[in-house]
Amino acid sequence: MSIKIRKAVSEDAPFLAQMILQSSRAEKKFGMYDLIFSTTKDKDTLKYLEKLTTTTAKNSCHYSNFLIAEMDGKSVGTLCSYEPRIATREAFCDAIKEVGVNPEESDFLDILNECDFKLNTRTLIFDFMEELEGFIDVGVLKELMQKSLLTARLKGYTIAQTIVEIGSLETLMYYKKLGFKELREIESELYKEKFGRPGLVLLAYEF
Repeated sequence: MSIKIRKAVSEDAPFLAQMILQSSRAEKKFGMYDLIFSTTKDKDTLKYLEKLTTTTAKNSCHYSNFLIAEMDGKSVGTLCSYEPRIATREAFCDAIKEVGVNPEESDFLDILNECDFKLNTRTLIFDFMEELEGFIDVGVLKELMQKSLLTARLKGYTIAQTIVEIGSLETLMYYKKLGFKELREIESELYKEKFGRPGLVLLAYEF
């Protein structure tokens, strides 16, 4: 079965929502978007995430930032890449408000402040690198990464960065396997209180 990589469109919102939720939980029961949307049911969180991928505000979760991997016409994986100078914190907060949620009603902004790496706007950020269960180790993520790096080069970027939870060993191992190296960590008591993990680690890849 061959893997086809394509740009996401607005109609992909349900699949993107599924992959964003899967990525944000990272094998936990409670993730960042559960916190932001104050939801207890997956279907409600997914509805909010679907809206978030199609907002007017070009936030980091916007469908236009995503590539989708397909096998036999079925969507099986995603990778998001965005420019932090465009998909700013302000744009994300505007998008959250656009879907009907006040970002100030949760601890989300406090966590952002405590875990702020102050990202270089001359880098490209990778996020939501996910694949459906049953399609692991068939090359989906590698194909997505290769296509994203090619696009990044065409845009003039030479460094890609990603942020992973400390303790998310499988994800960390995979990024390192792709050539990413750890730059620095930020530990946060608030992050640990909410998500059970000590904080975040920033990784970078030069190409």
